[in-house]
Amino acid sequence: MGDGTDGVLVEEFVYGDDHSAVGLCGTIWRPGQRHWQGAASFSRALRTDPVLLARVAPVGRDRAGEVFHRLSGARLPDEAALRSGYFDYEPFPAVAPLRLGLSDRTYRVLFAKDLTASGAGLSGRLRVGGDVFDWEVRRVGLGIAWALDVTVELGADADGNVRLVLSELTEIMRRQGLIPITTERFA
Repeated sequence: MGDGTDGVLVEEFVYGDDHSAVGLCGTIWRPGQRHWQGAASFSRALRTDPVLLARVAPVGRDRAGEVFHRLSGARLPDEAALRSGYFDYEPFPAVAPLRLGLSDRTYRVLFAKDLTASGAGLSGRLRVGGDVFDWEVRRVGLGIAWALDVTVELGADADGNVRLVLSELTEIMRRQGLIPITTERFA
């Protein structure tokens, strides 16, 4: 194989009604396996073990498909088939949002790994329908993680755009080399 790639991990966060992460589903495939396997213990270890974390590279579906084909000779299953292989569900502890006295909603998406130099200090503002999203990327936890902080001024569209924007911003950060850990709601 040459590049040290030894498998494909597919994960998906499960979100609650308030758009915070309430759990994680996943499946993993390694050469020599006939079937996809449950990935909860691997996913947990990935987020806490720096050696294991260093071996994992977040990639999009196209790149994952190329790697899977190179390792197996087969096509990467479609999303429905992959989701049917989510044997493990790792629930996150249920906690109420931390109320900071803000009228707007504030979300924090935490990430592991190192951000590319061009990604540090990213921030922006966007309007989607009647909602306004301000976001900023910063180092947190004495430099052990990255956070994407998103403040939402809800307009007439209410909740309709929150999940979409959080998902899009999380994907942008994944393309910067980060691995999402969780999404929390603060207000």
